[in-house]
Amino acid sequence: MESLKFDLATIQSATNDFSPENKLGEGGFGEVFQGRLPNGQQIGVKRLSQSSRQGHEEFKNEVLLVANLQHINLVQLLGFCLEGDEKLLAYEFVPNKSLDYFLFDPQKIGQLNWPKRHKIIFGIARGLLYLHEDSRLRIIHRDLKCSNILLDNEMIPKISDFGTARIFGVDQTQASTNKIVGTFGYMSPEYAMHGKFSVKSDIYSFGIILLEIVCGKRNNFCHQLDGGEYLASYAWNQWRDGKPLKVLDPAIMDSYSRDEALRCLHICLLCIQEDPVVRPMATIVFMLISNSITLPSPRHPAFFVRSRERRLSIPIKELESNQSTRRTMPSSTDGMSVTELYPGEWWWE
Repeated sequence: MESLKFDLATIQSATNDFSPENKLGEGGFGEVFQGRLPNGQQIGVKRLSQSSRQGHEEFKNEVLLVANLQHINLVQLLGFCLEGDEKLLAYEFVPNKSLDYFLFDPQKIGQLNWPKRHKIIFGIARGLLYLHEDSRLRIIHRDLKCSNILLDNEMIPKISDFGTARIFGVDQTQASTNKIVGTFGYMSPEYAMHGKFSVKSDIYSFGIILLEIVCGKRNNFCHQLDGGEYLASYAWNQWRDGKPLKVLDPAIMDSYSRDEALRCLHICLLCIQEDPVVRPMATIVFMLISNSITLPSPRHPAFFVRSRERRLSIPIKELESNQSTRRTMPSSTDGMSVTELYPGEWWWE
């Protein structure tokens, strides 16, 4: 790890002492700055704040993991700095920010035509396959979401933020935890309710990302439109009723391949099925590129929280105000990140 160490002075010089002009963004973890090393190489620097949910152990975890992972669809770690109160991670510079920057902006979403979206979907799937099957380590990410998918200058997706990732043994298929770290709307039910995580919980999160890419909306969007439904429940109901085209984002109507988009929606519904056993794994990549693979019919997904009184899905903010056993709930760029939760705090349909 010594070869990856940066001096604080080097990072300060590269970012002009973390000047506001070099700031690229901010999240629950802290700030991100653009910088340039003495050799001219551009970098992105993640500066963890003192109040960051990513503490010392998570910082070390991310350094150790990403340093051992090399794939075109994973962000590349160039180095780190741990001096005084500063915890800094230096990554390859990814100029197009994150997927949510485009996907959930009314002005920018038009730049994501269907070929670009399919390329992003396929790249994320390839990155997951590497983490789960093809690297020397089996990695469970545990916090896959659109804001953790970075896009380079060619819109190639790169999975990032491995602070909460876990390494599995060769024969290990599942683990449990009493400390749930993740993001509302992307967490699988078995993880949220029982603290159980596996490759299949990552697959669930991928399914939600896929749904948001195909629909061009956040998973918590439709509860304002359709009698309390979240996007996942809305998509399932339209699929079940034989009206899947109603789910697709109008912004891709002029560019999408109808069969390709519907196949992606089908794969999404397979990924978010309630029973983790029936969710696909490595086959997702082949499902995306080969029409010769017959897709099974999706089963009823686990997709939304219900109110016991109204029997309707309820907005996340209302859910937050009604829960008393949860630990902290910091703000984040998407408003849904959580740090520590006890299993079983959600009631899934």
